[in-house]
Amino acid sequence: MSTRPTHTPPAVRQTTAEGLDAHLVVARGDFRLDLRLAAAPGEVVALLGPNGAGKTTALRALAGLTPLTAGSLRLDGRALEDPERRIATPPEVRPVGVVFQDYLLFPHLTALDNVAFGPRCHGLSKAEARAEAADWLARMGLEAHTGAKPRRLSGGQAQRVALARALATRPRLLLLDEPLAALDARTRLGIRAQLRRHLADFEAVAVLVTHDPLDAMVLADRLVVVEHGRVVQEGTPAEVSRRPRTDYIASLVGLNLYQGRADGHTVTLDGGTAITTTEDLTGPVFVAFPPSAVTLHRDRPDTSARNVWRAEVTGLESHGDQIRVELTGELPLLADLTTVAVAELGLQPGRTVWATLKAAQTHAYPA
Repeated sequence: MSTRPTHTPPAVRQTTAEGLDAHLVVARGDFRLDLRLAAAPGEVVALLGPNGAGKTTALRALAGLTPLTAGSLRLDGRALEDPERRIATPPEVRPVGVVFQDYLLFPHLTALDNVAFGPRCHGLSKAEARAEAADWLARMGLEAHTGAKPRRLSGGQAQRVALARALATRPRLLLLDEPLAALDARTRLGIRAQLRRHLADFEAVAVLVTHDPLDAMVLADRLVVVEHGRVVQEGTPAEVSRRPRTDYIASLVGLNLYQGRADGHTVTLDGGTAITTTEDLTGPVFVAFPPSAVTLHRDRPDTSARNVWRAEVTGLESHGDQIRVELTGELPLLADLTTVAVAELGLQPGRTVWATLKAAQTHAYPA
């Protein structure tokens, strides 16, 4: 963003820029969240994970809506919550902005007054709050909609109003809960690009919760993958995509993933199946390759490919402009084929085929 708001509410002004340092521990019945999360100012972190992994619980804990059972939460060097020290800052006075999945705009207020609500709560006069709100709406390209109430806004416009409302209080931590989930596919494409630009200009920490890998890859600087309440992998989008460490992550980024033991260029899986790779490794490893790297044949082929397996088709489904074929056998795997190739092979559930994979198309790395 090219300019900053004229007014800085005293309640949210910070003197340090140390970012987020959190150890979130929340125990609820049989579920326990135990998540360490740190981020520098200007960094966008995406929390990814299957349903029930603990993403929303973590977001609510950061917002102060769900109390910590143990651990601590520090923002810019200030302790916001620490059960052991009996520190618990109420949500309304934390320097935190939240964009909820359904936006939760006040239906009786105009876009301008929705955005002005936060600055008003932080002590600005009505005129000052409205001036700041108008500035934020202008940054979002919504100058023509300041007087519109939520019911008259499109999904993309409502999302931008919600983001402006969250940013208008100058938060030191911005939380986004599935911010694009309520949008249709066409609107989502444009709003995702706009949101990326706004986040790139945001000078504090942003934490995004999403189940959509594309949202995470485009919007975040770093991915934190959570399963069963714990971090199973984190890194840049490129690192996580290239070296997935769980089946969930492999499925998320569209890869076949196996774990075995390497001896040179051969990786032997637990069931005894061997995969030939180009990497020369020793010890426990993962092997990954995309479904598009798998070729299917009616009969055992005479091929230079180092990996050849007999398989049985168990399912077919559309996947973009291709057909994803699910196979079982000595190596369960996925293959992506064109509709023409599927027709020529006569593929259907129960059909036996031969699968081939070149060693050069695999990627092996230490487990």
